[in-house]
Amino acid sequence: MTGVVVTGLGLVSCAGEGIQAHLDALGAGAPARTDTERFAPYTVHPVAPLALDGQIPKKSDQRQMEPWQRLGVYAAGLALDAAGLKNDAALKGAMHLVVACGGGERDTEVDGAILTGLRDAADPGAYLNERLLNDLRPTLFLAQLSNLLAGNIAIVHGVTGASRTFMGEEAAGTDALRIAQARIASGQVDCMLVGGSYSAERPDVMVVHEMGGYLRAKPFRPVFSRDAEGEAGFILGSGAAFLVLESAEHARARGATALARLMPVGSDRTRREPGATAASLEALWRASGLAAPDRVISAATGLAGITAEEGAVLARLAPGVPVTALGDVIGHTLEVTAPFGAALAAGLVTQGRAREVAVTTVGHRRGEGVIRICAA
Repeated sequence: MTGVVVTGLGLVSCAGEGIQAHLDALGAGAPARTDTERFAPYTVHPVAPLALDGQIPKKSDQRQMEPWQRLGVYAAGLALDAAGLKNDAALKGAMHLVVACGGGERDTEVDGAILTGLRDAADPGAYLNERLLNDLRPTLFLAQLSNLLAGNIAIVHGVTGASRTFMGEEAAGTDALRIAQARIASGQVDCMLVGGSYSAERPDVMVVHEMGGYLRAKPFRPVFSRDAEGEAGFILGSGAAFLVLESAEHARARGATALARLMPVGSDRTRREPGATAASLEALWRASGLAAPDRVISAATGLAGITAEEGAVLARLAPGVPVTALGDVIGHTLEVTAPFGAALAAGLVTQGRAREVAVTTVGHRRGEGVIRICAA
């Protein structure tokens, strides 16, 4: 097995872009941008303004992408720049890509009309089938697939090796990192670009999460204190995170600086019975080899019960160690939480502010993960 190192980081969120802006936000302990009006009573942490031309030069490319794709392509470009690979066409042509993200944007006008008509339909099932067949654009589903982001990264940045994509909540980001790390460690590939993107500024995702009872309907409050306030739930944030991962030998051979080392990533999926998440995190923590991390970055959602359970187990596993909720920095980004947490951890390590950082990911419905980032 070979060591896996991080050589490039690309981040965008409400905090801005780049690793330094996000480490500053990590120290501040509250998201830099908060919007309480557009989706009232729900709060969202909107992405900072970006000069898209810097990473997506063609206006035609920008126009054909939805916001979540632009965020991801932009962050991927930042990571390639940071790794010194932006102009290395040969290496990018062989580089593999792993993407974790949700679906594309809905046609909200059509959705609204269908939901309105459904109230008075004599046969709701038949009405719904007819509207889905006749009102939705044939290309709508294709536009929602996560591999569209991978395709746009290939088109804009020339990353044209093999790619795979994941979608489906927080566990997708954890598994993207897990598979990328394992493939490099086993010698199957030398260099990979891994990450994802999420656009929170969409009425359709607000509806989906509110229907599940997951959204917080009050202004920002630190993640681990929301349950005590009686208004648990998450506040969504727009963002994207990509990391360039390489074998230590490959990075050394091309003269790249290793920012941090990514150890094997642990993931699990419990039935979410009382105590199951705590037991899962403890097992993943011990399997990762974590002993005395200097910092913990938690992707806790703020949901009642599960967040308190995660907080309690972290207090047992890492007594006295500072724990920062990612939601207190950028908001909740679902599939992007694991790559974002890993990137922030790598930033802390490369600046000498930590030797070892633990990242935990407990999904709002399912999926647990532990990521260990060490000094290179």
